[in-house]
Amino acid sequence: MEGKKNESESISFMEADKVKIQEIKNQINISSSNDIVVFGVNAQKEISTFADTILSEIRSKDTGYVGDVLTDLVLKVKDLKVDKLDGGASRIPILGNLWNATRKFIARYDKVSVQIEKIVDQLDSSRLNLLKDIAMLDTMYEKNQEYLRNLDCFIAAGEAKIKDLLATDLPALKAKAEETQDPSIAQNFHDLEQFVLRFEKRVHDLKLSRMISIQTSPQIRLIQSNNQTLVEKIQSSILNTIPLWKNQIVIAISLFRQKKAVEIQKSVTKTTNDLLLKNSEMLKQGSVEVARENEKGIVEIETLKKVNFDLISTIEETLKIQEEGRLKRKQAEAELLTLENELKSKLGTSLVR
Repeated sequence: MEGKKNESESISFMEADKVKIQEIKNQINISSSNDIVVFGVNAQKEISTFADTILSEIRSKDTGYVGDVLTDLVLKVKDLKVDKLDGGASRIPILGNLWNATRKFIARYDKVSVQIEKIVDQLDSSRLNLLKDIAMLDTMYEKNQEYLRNLDCFIAAGEAKIKDLLATDLPALKAKAEETQDPSIAQNFHDLEQFVLRFEKRVHDLKLSRMISIQTSPQIRLIQSNNQTLVEKIQSSILNTIPLWKNQIVIAISLFRQKKAVEIQKSVTKTTNDLLLKNSEMLKQGSVEVARENEKGIVEIETLKKVNFDLISTIEETLKIQEEGRLKRKQAEAELLTLENELKSKLGTSLVR
């Protein structure tokens, strides 16, 4: 180990940590084999248990539920069929047909609106749960940093102890054994040599646990980032997309009524014009002017079709982003499970030795 820089030497410790490292180092009993076995076990268990906790959190959170709710929302918007608002009434411009077509559409809208409000409640509930998870992950991140600092202290104390043994205790004991030729001192030297070897392996195991803790931090942040993206999309749907859709429905109904009213007015004007032609050319001219003025108020419904199409496209894009987030979480779950199995296998092997 001479000439090789210990991993702990590159870590900056606070004064309180340095005191803790010294205390841990002073408690290491080179005459006790059990000290090797139990050294840093509690800190190591914290890391392993923590990894299991994160994996459980990933398994228990079915964020795919949000995607199902958003899919249902898209279907409900499509079912309303704003482009079918005309309902064939334009071919028969009679007042009764106008009101019947409007009433049928409004009734259909009221039914869909109730279903959409339920979806909004579900989305809002999911949003609140995701916000709680984000806060919980912040706490988990801090705990992981705390576990990592604790593990670093044990690793630093172990490396410092090994350094002392290699630099002082072992050479001194070896020299004494060679000088005295005492078999008991030679055995003590051999025992201490074996202690250092096993203790080095134990510190190496702690370093493996440390790597798990280091990898856990970005994984926590990845899960948080996915949750935050979902929250933003849900809030956009609740605060922007759905209100905009409702406003467009109201505008669609108003424009439909305007269009049909103008068509009816045109029909009435034409009938009146035909009757008045028999009596007065002047009355005819006046009726034509009224019809022309009424023509200026006609608004096509094609604009509303385009707006509704864009609205549905926006929601489908949200689903795509959510699906990508789901794939990333599945990848994180698979990675965590692999790391967990590798750690447990490694710990099991080291304990058998």
